[in-house]
Amino acid sequence: MNWTDRRLQFREIMEKPICENPASVFDPISGRIAEELKYKVGIFAGSIASMTILGDPDLLLITLSEFSAQALRISRSNKLPLLVDADHGYGNALNVKRTVEELETSGVAALTIEDTELPVSYGANNNLGLLGIDEGIGKMKAAIEARQDPNLSIIARTSAFQLSNNEDAISRAKAYENIGVDAIFFAGISKKEQLEELSNNTSIPIFIAPKGNELYDNAYLASKNVKICLLGHHPFEASIQAVYDTLKSLKDGIPMTELNNIASRELIDKVTKKDEYEVLIRKYL
Repeated sequence: MNWTDRRLQFREIMEKPICENPASVFDPISGRIAEELKYKVGIFAGSIASMTILGDPDLLLITLSEFSAQALRISRSNKLPLLVDADHGYGNALNVKRTVEELETSGVAALTIEDTELPVSYGANNNLGLLGIDEGIGKMKAAIEARQDPNLSIIARTSAFQLSNNEDAISRAKAYENIGVDAIFFAGISKKEQLEELSNNTSIPIFIAPKGNELYDNAYLASKNVKICLLGHHPFEASIQAVYDTLKSLKDGIPMTELNNIASRELIDKVTKKDEYEVLIRKYL
């Protein structure tokens, strides 16, 4: 498939003076729903991938091949530019290179590589730490040099505001910008003062996954060069509750006709593209 158009669409998002909230998607149907609702971009997170594919928590148990295969399933089902969370690149800088190659082939429009020390080390008691900045730079360089399509966006991701301090966060942002990443993604940022300092010290697009409620004003965020603000992964969480409630109701003897929040046949036909397949059936069969 030709993935160029959606990669160019994603780059247009980074150039516009607005902040977009991506749709958190996890499978082909959720991707199509996001497209139907006219979201501009989708995001597929590593944590959601682990739960969707493995049914396991976000402990980096998923493999690159499992993640990239699901990213491809999502990408081929719709035309929405897809931003994916490639965690730490599944290893060192050489693994990052392989990760970019696989995800580029899977059709993603953009991917993040983070400088968190993953997986959690023995004895760390599940406390996350950051790689040294030199190793982080090496990973970002490997990611940039691995891509074959120059339209694929490489995003440096860090949780330095949350795991370290403001000075370190700004230093990392500057270092990653200097080696040529397309944007910087900050997870765990929580205060306007942090964003103000970041905006004053960088010129590339900023993506954030805020902690707390202080940074959810899209007009303000856009004025600080924030192009993407993640609103969490509630669609997947809602799907878990919906399946649980429906199965429990059936187990408890609730008649099928009395079940709540069941998708209509019309909606199911729409998100499975039934009309398009009926045209193909008439054309070829």
